[in-house]
Amino acid sequence: MKSPVDKLLHSHESLVHSEGVKVLSHTQREDGEWIQHTLMIEGCDAPFKFKRKKKYKSLKGAKVNMTYYSAVEVVAGFDIEVMKVVRIKLY
Repeated sequence: MKSPVDKLLHSHESLVHSEGVKVLSHTQREDGEWIQHTLMIEGCDAPFKFKRKKKYKSLKGAKVNMTYYSAVEVVAGFDIEVMKVVRIKLY
């Protein structure tokens, strides 16, 4: 039987899955009714972003499993690569 991650990766070719990556920083800020979470991961310069209804405990220093895809955001006229997180769990 396939795991939920395997099903996601099979049905969406652009998704990437990383296991046991260390979180260097975790910020949370309000964005309307949602909380915008931004993670920086060891060995990667792009921010990982996702939104949730509630705040999480800080993930700084934790190891996580993430499923995400690459996207581009325009900030002040510059294209910035970001990773949009679809699924995140503690390792």
